[in-house]
Amino acid sequence: MIFIYHDFGGTHTTSMAAAYHLKKLPYNRRLHKDEVLNIKYFNKITKHDAGKLIFHGKDDNDNLVYTLGRRKNKYVSKSLEELATLLQKEFKLKEKIIISNTSPTVPIIMTIGGFLAKGLNINSLGTPLLTFGAKQCCFQIKDLVLYTKKTSISIDKGVVVLNNKQFK
Repeated sequence: MIFIYHDFGGTHTTSMAAAYHLKKLPYNRRLHKDEVLNIKYFNKITKHDAGKLIFHGKDDNDNLVYTLGRRKNKYVSKSLEELATLLQKEFKLKEKIIISNTSPTVPIIMTIGGFLAKGLNINSLGTPLLTFGAKQCCFQIKDLVLYTKKTSISIDKGVVVLNNKQFK
């Protein structure tokens, strides 16, 4: 299976989702500032990385885990779905592909922090807001990842797109 977590920038909630998916973060408590800042790719992806699939690793079941920053383009997940379906149909790709949107978990404080840190390059203000926001939404992201994993098993389709609006 291939998991792709995506959102606007591909660096905050997606990196957290990948880390939870790969069991690199604790599931049983709120994250600490240092844990947030040490998440691979957290606040390190730039707008120049938009549209790139970033590989995070293989999970316990040898499933591949990727993240994607889609920027303003809301059609990226639809394009991924179409491409994955084409690959499965025309080239007999056997891998199930799960495309999971982490955007609904983003609190406003994280949006502001991301704009300051990534948009205006004011990390001294943006990074503390990002870490605060990450600590605030970590349980929703963890639940989103658990839901994504559970759904990947229960749905018998080659390509599954999860909008995750219930995690808002």
